[in-house]
Amino acid sequence: MNKVSKLKQQLREASPVIASIIILIILILIPTGFEDARIYQGTERCKVEVLSVDNNYIIDTGLVRSGEQTCEIKILEGRFKGRTAQGVNALNGSLESDKIFVAGDKAFVLIDYTDDEIRFVNMIDHYRLDKEIILAAIFVIFLILFAGKTGIRAVLSFVITVLAIWKVMVPEYLRGRNPVIIGLIITIALVIIIIALVYGFNRLTLSAASGSILGVLTTCILGVIFTDMFNIHGAIMSSSESLLYSGYQNLNLTKIFMASIFIGSSGAIMDLAVDITSAINEVVENCPSIRKWEAIRSGFHVGKAAMGTMTTTLLLAYSGGYVALLMVFMAQGTPILNILNYKYVAAEILHTVVGSFGLITVAPFTAVTAGMLLTRKKQKNKEEVSEEIVTE
Repeated sequence: MNKVSKLKQQLREASPVIASIIILIILILIPTGFEDARIYQGTERCKVEVLSVDNNYIIDTGLVRSGEQTCEIKILEGRFKGRTAQGVNALNGSLESDKIFVAGDKAFVLIDYTDDEIRFVNMIDHYRLDKEIILAAIFVIFLILFAGKTGIRAVLSFVITVLAIWKVMVPEYLRGRNPVIIGLIITIALVIIIIALVYGFNRLTLSAASGSILGVLTTCILGVIFTDMFNIHGAIMSSSESLLYSGYQNLNLTKIFMASIFIGSSGAIMDLAVDITSAINEVVENCPSIRKWEAIRSGFHVGKAAMGTMTTTLLLAYSGGYVALLMVFMAQGTPILNILNYKYVAAEILHTVVGSFGLITVAPFTAVTAGMLLTRKKQKNKEEVSEEIVTE
């Protein structure tokens, strides 16, 4: 009987990993449908070394540079490896997007060619892919070293999340599907997969996932309601206008913005749900005779302690990228009422406050579901043990 129980437990622990690997393979294999963009046909992207530069055609106007920089380059990989060519670095007068190369730099370029003839070389940016790979490898190694098997599961969930967004969510948005519905489906699926990787397929997963999903749904409903009330248009999102000008005028940017609210807060919601579930499970393990209401009340206490820091975490996460904007407001002496009424500021307030509502609600939701499910399991086990003792 013990061997059977151990086998079942091992299968429960391994089954989420097996399911996740299958999902990962499917996500890797499925195409997005947008791979063969016409503008990139007959081109090759590769790494080059900058041999020399010519800055004579750059026009300096204070901080802004315009014109173009020509670079003599040596191609380091691909079908033209070893050949030299001249690349063009177009400057648009934008400090955000412009880049300047110097001799010795490694650059990432787009080569336009016909047969074996190089027609044009566009200097895209400095080459960073090797550094990104090194950084990712260090992250994975340290995560596995410190967390062991849990670290491997965390890496697996991270990769699945990235692929689900890139291979499923983004293509479906571009095809004009309802962003709120698609976002909810993907977010809920990811919540279940990630929590199952933590706990396995058991009551812990059911309680934490239930609390998380209810919190996400609450955030979704509030996000839809208050986006309309605030009169926020989805064009407030970075690069959204460029998307429209790329031939996707039919997209509903406002609904994409609505979906971004609950997707952005789902990670913190899930984290809080797992914390509360683990805490209640620990209480029930140490006190199997605890009543449902007592377990739920313990979950409430844990939730209260965690909510204070979690809401601040959301605030810092959303506002961290807007320090320069806040500095501009202060430097110009903009009144606080003007600042709060600006559309892009109101959009960030909406993100933060509605996301925090999700955190506030996930605590009681998870406390109730975990209290009901976990104590019921323990009481049932206790009854089975009592029956076995009586039988003996």
